Amino acid sequence: MSDLRALVGIEHPIVLGPFGGLSSVPLTAAVSEAGGLGSFGLYGYDGERIRQTGAQLRAATSKPFALNIWLPLGDEVVPNAQHAIFAQALQPFFEAVGEELPARPDAYLPSLDEQLEAIWDVAPAVLSVVFGVPSEALIEEAHRRGITVVGTATTVAEAVALAEGGVDAIVATGSEAAGHRVSFLRAAEESLVGTFPLVPQVVDAVDVPVIAAGGISDRRGVAAAFALGAQGAQVGTAFLATAESAINDAHREAIRRTAADETVLTRAMSGRLARGARNRTVRAIEASGTIAPFPLQNWLTGRFRAAAGQQNLGELQSLWMGQAAPLARYGTAAEAFAELVQGIPAR
Repeated sequence: MSDLRALVGIEHPIVLGPFGGLSSVPLTAAVSEAGGLGSFGLYGYDGERIRQTGAQLRAATSKPFALNIWLPLGDEVVPNAQHAIFAQALQPFFEAVGEELPARPDAYLPSLDEQLEAIWDVAPAVLSVVFGVPSEALIEEAHRRGITVVGTATTVAEAVALAEGGVDAIVATGSEAAGHRVSFLRAAEESLVGTFPLVPQVVDAVDVPVIAAGGISDRRGVAAAFALGAQGAQVGTAFLATAESAINDAHREAIRRTAADETVLTRAMSGRLARGARNRTVRAIEASGTIAPFPLQNWLTGRFRAAAGQQNLGELQSLWMGQAAPLARYGTAAEAFAELVQGIPAR
């Protein structure tokens, strides 16, 4: 098995969780500059925006960084007549932020091919993927360009599928983690394995480096990840709460005041299962019983969530956070990183 540090070209095996929709260049660059692997989530980014982001990252750091994409599962809906029906169900939230109901777009998401063409131009050190096994052609092209491919698993079976598919490393993400459950072999609700049981079983099942994710926010979590056999630790919420991240003050405050047992798994905001705080919007959408399929729900709520974010209205945002949110006590990325590296065992 290759060493994760040598494989990716980093000094410390600490990986920034990729935040689809909440990534920032300053945070990604800060983690990379500190010797870890900064990651940037490209959910919803078209080719032009990916190239612009890549240029900004190159200007901010000369160190390795990862770009992250969502693979299509095949069940994604396309714009149709249902758009207006589901938009109407969300009208009170648009009114609350002073926005009109959005018209039906030509597409809810850019194509994977468009994203990949731009990623090849950016040439990151790492391409990480969620929601599936990358195709043989994708992996071959990445390797031809010197790009390491990292997959993401929520179960042992998914990890085995990724290893057999040819990825270079695997993130084993426990159910404690923030944001979307990136399950792809079974329903997310049937793939809720905690970090502690998941990581050692994945380590035993595959022959590529494993990166532990979910519930890691300080040196104790990092030390536990390595004790379980992981070669790296991926950290999300602890970095999300820092000054360099793209979230606003309302989201930061929610991370600091939400207890571990107060985070919930919900499909309310995106149509796919994700972990965050149960605010007024989540409660109301769940109570309505009307949740559009992905990505329609995510596209619709994303319009009023963006306006709510600009107005610092936390009750109308997606307050993604993991169960270790109470441990996210760091003001800056440098402070968080300095704490996390203390958990890495001496070589």
